[in-house]
Amino acid sequence: MVWPLGARAQQRTMPVIGFLGVETPDIFAHRVGAFRQGLSEIGYVEGRNVTIAFQWAGGNYDLLPIMANEFVRQRVSVLVAGGTSTAALAAKAATATIPIVFFTGSDPVATGLVTSLNRPGGNLTGVSGLVVELSPKRLELLHEAVPTATSLAVLVHHTGSPGSLSDTLTKMKDAPHAGT
Repeated sequence: MVWPLGARAQQRTMPVIGFLGVETPDIFAHRVGAFRQGLSEIGYVEGRNVTIAFQWAGGNYDLLPIMANEFVRQRVSVLVAGGTSTAALAAKAATATIPIVFFTGSDPVATGLVTSLNRPGGNLTGVSGLVVELSPKRLELLHEAVPTATSLAVLVHHTGSPGSLSDTLTKMKDAPHAGT
């Protein structure tokens, strides 16, 4: 009788990755697939030796701090904040001890996620797609490709954070070359 109880007590629990998604699972399906593939390539297979818990904000950014705090209460092993610096900032505000991995399009230094790119410090690390930094160049290339275009519309979710795409576009709009 003692052996089965002792064996059960020594079983290791699987680490849990908390995935904080900004949008919906269908919008992030490609990224989640790549995330799972990347984990698999380094030996982590969902259900076999790791659990992934997903929470989706459905575009409601006000839910991100609540969901991040829920992951902290659940004591996940690592928190993945995907899609925007807002998700990563919510995770950062929720914990200073659980490792956070983010992917964002904005500058993680300008948004306050990390102190520097080569020495992030704290419990955060991640990837930036440099969307914000490349936006002026993309607009320049678009203007060269379609020089007769007189207007351009860009839809973004305004977070108000420095370094966000909406912040960059606002600065570009007010810049002297805005009419070109």
